[in-house]
Amino acid sequence: MSDDPIAQAIAATRRGELIVFPTDTVYGIAAAPDDAAATARVFEAKRRPAELTLPSLVGAIAEARAVGVLDDRAERLASALWPGPLTLVVPRTPRSAPWRLGGEADSIGVRIPDHPLARAVLAGGPLATTSANRSGEPPATTCDALHATFGDDVALYLCDDAALVGHASTVVSLLGPEPAILRAGDVDADVVARLSAG
Repeated sequence: MSDDPIAQAIAATRRGELIVFPTDTVYGIAAAPDDAAATARVFEAKRRPAELTLPSLVGAIAEARAVGVLDDRAERLASALWPGPLTLVVPRTPRSAPWRLGGEADSIGVRIPDHPLARAVLAGGPLATTSANRSGEPPATTCDALHATFGDDVALYLCDDAALVGHASTVVSLLGPEPAILRAGDVDADVVARLSAG
Protein backbone atom coordinates (compact mmCIF):
# COMPACT_ATOMS: atom_id res chain seq x y z
CA MET A 1 0.00 0.00 0.00
CA SER A 2 1.27 3.47 -0.89
CA ASP A 3 2.38 5.74 1.96
CA ASP A 4 1.33 8.77 -0.13
CA PRO A 5 -1.86 10.11 1.49
CA ILE A 6 -3.12 11.49 -1.84
CA ALA A 7 -2.76 8.09 -3.49
CA GLN A 8 -4.40 6.47 -0.47
CA ALA A 9 -7.35 8.86 -0.70
CA ILE A 10 -7.86 8.20 -4.41
CA ALA A 11 -7.61 4.45 -3.84
CA ALA A 12 -10.12 4.63 -0.98
CA THR A 13 -12.74 6.33 -3.14
CA ARG A 14 -12.18 3.79 -5.89
CA ARG A 15 -12.95 1.07 -3.33
CA GLY A 16 -16.24 2.78 -2.55
CA GLU A 17 -15.06 4.30 0.75
CA LEU A 18 -15.58 7.82 2.06
CA ILE A 19 -12.83 10.39 2.55
CA VAL A 20 -12.61 13.85 4.10
CA PHE A 21 -10.36 16.54 2.64
CA PRO A 22 -9.94 20.32 2.86
CA THR A 23 -11.21 22.67 0.18
CA ASP A 24 -10.95 26.42 -0.24
CA THR A 25 -14.28 26.80 1.59
CA VAL A 26 -14.82 24.07 4.20
CA TYR A 27 -13.86 20.43 4.74
CA GLY A 28 -15.66 18.09 2.37
CA ILE A 29 -16.83 14.51 2.80
CA ALA A 30 -16.58 12.73 -0.52
CA ALA A 31 -17.24 9.55 -2.44
CA ALA A 32 -16.94 8.29 -5.99
CA PRO A 33 -19.96 9.78 -7.78
CA ASP A 34 -20.51 6.76 -10.01
CA ASP A 35 -20.78 4.36 -7.02
CA ALA A 36 -24.39 4.45 -5.80
CA ALA A 37 -23.60 2.57 -2.59
CA ALA A 38 -20.81 5.03 -1.78
CA THR A 39 -22.92 8.13 -2.39
CA ALA A 40 -25.66 6.58 -0.25
CA ARG A 41 -23.10 6.31 2.57
CA VAL A 42 -22.42 10.06 2.29
CA PHE A 43 -26.11 10.71 2.91
CA GLU A 44 -26.08 8.28 5.83
CA ALA A 45 -22.91 9.70 7.39
CA LYS A 46 -24.22 13.28 7.15
CA ARG A 47 -27.82 12.35 7.98
CA ARG A 48 -28.59 14.38 4.89
CA PRO A 49 -32.13 14.43 3.48
CA ALA A 50 -32.32 12.25 0.38
CA GLU A 51 -34.07 14.93 -1.66
CA LEU A 52 -30.97 17.15 -1.52
CA THR A 53 -28.43 16.66 -4.28
CA LEU A 54 -24.71 16.06 -3.76
CA PRO A 55 -22.53 18.47 -5.75
CA SER A 56 -19.42 17.23 -7.53
CA LEU A 57 -15.93 18.66 -7.32
CA VAL A 58 -13.59 18.32 -10.28
CA GLY A 59 -9.94 19.13 -10.78
CA ALA A 60 -10.04 20.74 -14.22
CA ILE A 61 -12.39 22.45 -16.63
CA ALA A 62 -12.25 19.47 -19.00
CA GLU A 63 -13.66 17.29 -16.20
CA ALA A 64 -16.41 19.85 -15.58
CA ARG A 65 -17.38 19.70 -19.26
CA ALA A 66 -17.37 15.90 -19.09
CA VAL A 67 -19.97 15.78 -16.31
CA GLY A 68 -21.98 18.98 -16.93
CA VAL A 69 -23.22 20.81 -20.01
CA LEU A 70 -21.50 24.20 -19.87
CA ASP A 71 -23.22 26.82 -22.00
CA ASP A 72 -21.64 30.18 -22.87
CA ARG A 73 -22.67 31.64 -19.50
CA ALA A 74 -21.12 28.75 -17.63
CA GLU A 75 -17.93 28.98 -19.66
CA ARG A 76 -17.59 32.69 -18.88
CA LEU A 77 -18.20 32.17 -15.16
CA ALA A 78 -15.85 29.20 -15.00
CA SER A 79 -13.12 31.01 -16.89
CA ALA A 80 -13.30 34.01 -14.55
CA LEU A 81 -13.99 32.38 -11.18
CA TRP A 82 -12.59 28.83 -11.21
CA PRO A 83 -10.81 27.57 -9.29
CA GLY A 84 -12.83 29.20 -6.54
CA PRO A 85 -15.97 29.25 -4.40
CA LEU A 86 -18.57 29.05 -7.18
CA THR A 87 -20.78 26.02 -7.79
CA LEU A 88 -22.60 25.94 -11.13
CA VAL A 89 -25.79 23.90 -11.46
CA VAL A 90 -26.03 22.75 -15.07
CA PRO A 91 -27.61 19.91 -17.07
CA ARG A 92 -25.94 16.53 -16.77
CA THR A 93 -24.00 14.89 -19.56
CA PRO A 94 -24.37 11.23 -20.55
CA ARG A 95 -21.38 10.45 -18.30
CA SER A 96 -23.02 11.81 -15.15
CA ALA A 97 -26.62 10.95 -16.04
CA PRO A 98 -26.56 7.58 -14.18
CA TRP A 99 -24.97 8.97 -11.00
CA ARG A 100 -27.15 8.62 -7.89
CA LEU A 101 -26.55 12.00 -6.25
CA GLY A 102 -29.90 12.62 -4.58
CA GLY A 103 -32.96 14.58 -5.60
CA GLU A 104 -32.14 16.19 -8.95
CA ALA A 105 -31.62 13.54 -11.61
CA ASP A 106 -31.25 15.88 -14.58
CA SER A 107 -28.80 18.47 -13.23
CA ILE A 108 -25.48 18.53 -11.43
CA GLY A 109 -23.67 21.08 -9.28
CA VAL A 110 -20.01 21.30 -10.22
CA ARG A 111 -17.01 23.37 -9.17
CA ILE A 112 -13.21 23.42 -9.10
CA PRO A 113 -11.89 24.18 -5.60
CA ASP A 114 -8.91 26.46 -5.08
CA HIS A 115 -6.97 24.25 -2.68
CA PRO A 116 -3.83 22.30 -3.63
CA LEU A 117 -4.68 19.22 -1.58
CA ALA A 118 -8.20 19.05 -2.97
CA ARG A 119 -6.93 19.49 -6.52
CA ALA A 120 -4.37 16.71 -5.99
CA VAL A 121 -7.08 14.31 -4.83
CA LEU A 122 -9.36 15.34 -7.70
CA ALA A 123 -6.64 14.46 -10.18
CA GLY A 124 -7.98 10.95 -9.62
CA GLY A 125 -11.38 11.98 -11.00
CA PRO A 126 -14.54 13.80 -9.91
CA LEU A 127 -15.87 13.30 -6.39
CA ALA A 128 -19.38 13.77 -5.04
CA THR A 129 -18.52 16.15 -2.21
CA THR A 130 -20.50 18.04 0.40
CA SER A 131 -19.56 19.88 3.58
CA ALA A 132 -18.19 17.63 6.33
CA ASN A 133 -20.83 18.02 9.03
CA ARG A 134 -24.09 16.52 10.16
CA SER A 135 -26.96 18.15 8.28
CA GLY A 136 -28.10 21.27 10.07
CA GLU A 137 -24.88 21.64 12.05
CA PRO A 138 -21.93 23.93 11.25
CA PRO A 139 -19.04 22.41 9.28
CA ALA A 140 -16.26 20.87 11.37
CA THR A 141 -13.08 22.97 11.25
CA THR A 142 -10.46 20.64 12.78
CA CYS A 143 -9.36 17.06 12.34
CA ASP A 144 -10.39 16.19 15.90
CA ALA A 145 -13.89 17.53 15.26
CA LEU A 146 -14.12 15.62 11.98
CA HIS A 147 -13.12 12.36 13.68
CA ALA A 148 -15.61 13.01 16.46
CA THR A 149 -18.37 13.57 13.92
CA PHE A 150 -17.76 10.72 11.48
CA GLY A 151 -15.44 8.23 13.19
CA ASP A 152 -15.04 5.03 11.20
CA ASP A 153 -17.67 6.04 8.63
CA VAL A 154 -14.79 7.80 6.86
CA ALA A 155 -11.89 5.65 5.67
CA LEU A 156 -9.31 8.42 5.37
CA TYR A 157 -8.99 11.96 6.71
CA LEU A 158 -6.76 14.50 5.00
CA CYS A 159 -6.43 17.50 7.31
CA ASP A 160 -4.75 20.89 7.33
CA ASP A 161 -2.58 21.69 10.34
CA ALA A 162 -4.61 24.78 11.22
CA ALA A 163 -8.37 25.03 11.67
CA LEU A 164 -10.13 25.48 8.34
CA VAL A 165 -12.63 28.29 8.63
CA GLY A 166 -14.26 29.29 5.37
CA HIS A 167 -17.60 30.15 3.84
CA ALA A 168 -19.76 27.99 1.64
CA SER A 169 -19.53 28.45 -2.11
CA THR A 170 -22.02 30.55 -4.03
CA VAL A 171 -24.39 28.20 -5.86
CA VAL A 172 -25.76 29.44 -9.18
CA SER A 173 -28.35 27.62 -11.26
CA LEU A 174 -27.94 28.01 -15.00
CA LEU A 175 -30.92 25.80 -15.81
CA GLY A 176 -33.20 28.71 -16.73
CA PRO A 177 -32.93 31.73 -19.02
CA GLU A 178 -31.49 33.84 -16.19
CA PRO A 179 -28.88 32.78 -13.61
CA ALA A 180 -30.47 32.10 -10.22
CA ILE A 181 -28.55 32.29 -6.94
CA LEU A 182 -29.55 29.18 -4.98
CA ARG A 183 -27.16 29.90 -2.09
CA ALA A 184 -25.29 33.08 -1.29
CA GLY A 185 -21.55 32.72 -0.70
CA ASP A 186 -18.22 34.35 -1.36
CA VAL A 187 -19.04 35.33 -4.97
CA ASP A 188 -21.44 38.27 -5.13
CA ALA A 189 -24.64 38.07 -7.16
CA ASP A 190 -23.72 41.19 -9.16
CA VAL A 191 -20.45 39.55 -10.24
CA VAL A 192 -22.38 36.47 -11.40
CA ALA A 193 -24.87 38.63 -13.31
CA ARG A 194 -22.16 40.70 -15.00
CA LEU A 195 -20.00 37.76 -16.04
CA SER A 196 -22.85 35.54 -17.19
CA ALA A 197 -24.22 38.36 -19.36
CA GLY A 198 -20.88 38.59 -21.17
